[in-house]
Amino acid sequence: MIPWLEGRTPFPDVSEALTDADGAPGLLAAGADLSPQRLLDAYRHGVFPWYSEGQPILWWSTDPRMVLYTDRFAISDSLKKTLKKIHRSMQSDGPWQVRFDTAFEQVMRACAEPRKDGAGTWISEEIVRGYRALHRMGYAHSSEVWLNGQLVGGAYGVCIGRMFYGESMFARVSDASKIALAYMVGFLKANDVAMIDCQQETSHLASLGAVPIPRAQFIDHLQLATRQAAIGKWKPIDLF
Repeated sequence: MIPWLEGRTPFPDVSEALTDADGAPGLLAAGADLSPQRLLDAYRHGVFPWYSEGQPILWWSTDPRMVLYTDRFAISDSLKKTLKKIHRSMQSDGPWQVRFDTAFEQVMRACAEPRKDGAGTWISEEIVRGYRALHRMGYAHSSEVWLNGQLVGGAYGVCIGRMFYGESMFARVSDASKIALAYMVGFLKANDVAMIDCQQETSHLASLGAVPIPRAQFIDHLQLATRQAAIGKWKPIDLF
């Protein structure tokens, strides 16, 4: 039986999360709300919300934890060619542009759109409101890819100190989500963010260089990283 959280109930220790033997591995607690204070407390403790419409808020702490080290981001030869094209476009005010934090809610809502496989989305209106509040407070950020003035790809996540927690990304044209991620990773690496939390293990994340690590190792890292000074101005940097 997982704990039910009320307004100010603290999170259980992540070691109490369910295991494979229990079913729903990583599930830690349910209930509470998505207030900025609750969300920031969750991230600082290695906990994240993930639930479907109609369910109570479910809180997770997976073990192992999928992470992407910013110095190990895998860029394929084809993506490298695309990034060079984007770079030239940005230098000449061309049709492709990458921006940060100019359309945060648009990125979230695009990530919430149904996927090609017909799967539903976990990004509910409640989730949008919670992360929109974090964005206003300077904790949540978006990387956006624009083509001829239209938003065609993006990624968003939460940054506390020098720890970044990736949440979701989308693409309306080929490789647009990877472009958004590449610029986000480049910026984070340049600002001494060594690790991006990817939460759960997938083959797609693995193809980009993400690896699973023990949860205890992940917690040790975030406890140090979240205490460091926050990043100043968020602005895409030159990747080449």
